[in-house]
Amino acid sequence: MSKNKINPLGMNWHDFEIANYTTEEIAASNLRVALVSTIINSRKEQGISQKQLEEISGVRQPIIARLEKGTTDPQLSTMIRVLAPLGKTLAIVPLEISRTI
Repeated sequence: MSKNKINPLGMNWHDFEIANYTTEEIAASNLRVALVSTIINSRKEQGISQKQLEEISGVRQPIIARLEKGTTDPQLSTMIRVLAPLGKTLAIVPLEISRTI
């Protein structure tokens, strides 16, 4: 099915998202998804378990599990502590959000 076609059950996710969320909410959600995906992918690529990540980051495994499931909104310091042993960090870059005025 094409990304922009309406399916029999309703609109596709992209159209639903645009109709129900602000640009800022969508950007924040995309950022969370990117961060969590980076943590999961980096951890798995390096063959590190959540328990091992706990040992090298100092962040408890249950917190890492909730972070990876997206059921928590971790503090910035927690994200940095989890990312650093994976060879990652956060960076501040300009947003490229197109706005209709």
